[in-house]
Amino acid sequence: MSRNLRFSLPFVVMMLAAPFAAAQQPIVIKFSHVVAVDTPKGKGAEQFKKLAEERTKGRVKVEVYPNSTLFKDGEEMEALQLGSVQMLAPSLAKFGPLGVREFEVFDLPYLFDNYDELHKVTEGPVGTALFKKLDAKGIVGLAYWDNGLKVMSANKPLRMPEDMKGLKMRIQSSKVLSDEMKALGAIPQVMAFSEVYQAMQTGVVDGSENTPSNMYTQKHHEVQKYTTVTDHGYIGYAVIVNKKFWDGLPPDIRTTLEGAMKDATKYANDIAKKENDDALEAIRKSGRSEVITLTDAQKAAWKKALVGVHKENEARVGKETLQAVYQQTGFKP
Repeated sequence: MSRNLRFSLPFVVMMLAAPFAAAQQPIVIKFSHVVAVDTPKGKGAEQFKKLAEERTKGRVKVEVYPNSTLFKDGEEMEALQLGSVQMLAPSLAKFGPLGVREFEVFDLPYLFDNYDELHKVTEGPVGTALFKKLDAKGIVGLAYWDNGLKVMSANKPLRMPEDMKGLKMRIQSSKVLSDEMKALGAIPQVMAFSEVYQAMQTGVVDGSENTPSNMYTQKHHEVQKYTTVTDHGYIGYAVIVNKKFWDGLPPDIRTTLEGAMKDATKYANDIAKKENDDALEAIRKSGRSEVITLTDAQKAAWKKALVGVHKENEARVGKETLQAVYQQTGFKP
């Protein structure tokens, strides 16, 4: 045997083991989101990680990046489309700027009276049809996760719609939400969620709309004197994944991950209302922000002030989509 072809036993073993070792490298899913770990979405992401890694027996590794640690909420959608991150859970309002405006139907004020009405939409044919519209964007929709119903916060008491007049209110990027604030006489300010606390602290914005769990975990109540339980809108998320990545997974892995996502979704949605109720009570007990509960007459005034936003945005979200939601919920404008 030629001297050049003589190999030591350890070298031969290493070479034979190399392909096997490479084959055992886990599939990494970077799951980025912009809220705290101890929110419904944060807990849902951690539950998916746990289930995915357990059920694939380590063949998949899920890296969860909360609190905009990987990408800001204004950057993450492009990162997903480019493949820099594999999975996101953006708010439904994020799809409007992407060109899929039908998702902005969820931003319409007072569209859902309860979670049962909401889930008829997200878990039914309307939710499925909306996800199909993401295919052309290189995105696959996997699940809808609840956050909850929104409240208003400010440094003045908000009891009637006219109390909003002239306030600079932070919103997500959404034409519907912008129209909502304008209908109330407020000035909409689009801003990344991670920047809101400082903006409130420095007076760049006067207040915001969000769910109690989001506000509490980000300590907004420490820089907002009043929190009004308007329940005027819904915040939900779509768990989405890069289509090329998803389609390229081994079929058995994809099936296992679909099952993990289904169970993580039930977990996240089951705790959403309780998390928000607990957060609102924590805000109340903190003594930093007075919690205002509207009377029936006051709430009726808010609804009356905002119902016109539906008609104003009918063409934007699509008349067909809006009517399909009305049919599922029984809403009568």
